Amino acid sequence: MSSGYVTTSDGTQIFYKDWGAGQPIVFHHGWPLSSDDWDAQMLFFLAKRFRVIAHDRRGHGRSSQTETGNEMDTYAADVAALAAKLDLKDAVHVGHSTGGGEVARYVAKHGKGRVATAALLGAVPPIMLKTESNPGGLPIEVFDGFRAALAANRAQFFLDIPTGPFYGFNRAGAKISEGVIRNWWRQGMMGGAKAHYDCIKAFSETDFTEDLKAIDVPVLLMHGEDDQIVPIDDSARIGIKLLKHGTLKTYPGFPHGMATTHAEIINADLLAFIKG
Repeated sequence: MSSGYVTTSDGTQIFYKDWGAGQPIVFHHGWPLSSDDWDAQMLFFLAKRFRVIAHDRRGHGRSSQTETGNEMDTYAADVAALAAKLDLKDAVHVGHSTGGGEVARYVAKHGKGRVATAALLGAVPPIMLKTESNPGGLPIEVFDGFRAALAANRAQFFLDIPTGPFYGFNRAGAKISEGVIRNWWRQGMMGGAKAHYDCIKAFSETDFTEDLKAIDVPVLLMHGEDDQIVPIDDSARIGIKLLKHGTLKTYPGFPHGMATTHAEIINADLLAFIKG
């Protein structure tokens, strides 16, 4: 099967790609993108004789444009439904940004007996929002601004993010790719506005502290030191202290979207971790 849909318990259709044979690697995309964001990784690991799988989160990409269930518990349950349908065993779960939160929740709650290792790239755990227990987080006004911009003009907002901070294209001397910007916009506009709006709360306010503590398998945290979307000091550098079997690898000057801008480096390091 090269692609298809899994129907979840609430009738949502989750689109997925499933290529190749061998140990499965499941890729979890960031907000507001789709499984297409993993093209560079899917092709690389397919050529290395892995089975590569990626899905569109509910409300994103080709999956149902859901009004409800746009929160982490349901996202993780949707992944569990996919893993059950494909009967995944000894799987590696790789999550970027919001997808890293989804991986943490899935592995902690549903992964027993199915998961070998996990990798979180520029991921949101433990929690992005500034709270009493997380004083280094981003204030709620930042995410309120995201919501306001999305509601006012989603198409323009989805152009501003990749043109600016997501790939570090706002940095002096950045090598800007018009194709990468357009592809981000294309993926974003495929999804549903309601799901995207709700997901801002999911990625910013969900606390993954207990998920990280509960994970028993080896976890690689990969984070760009110039990540302007998920600042490293309040994510990976705290998260590594919560994991039982964690490894932290940081990348000077790399942006949030480093799996696209620096795919050859990220792919090689992911491969070394999986094989190690």
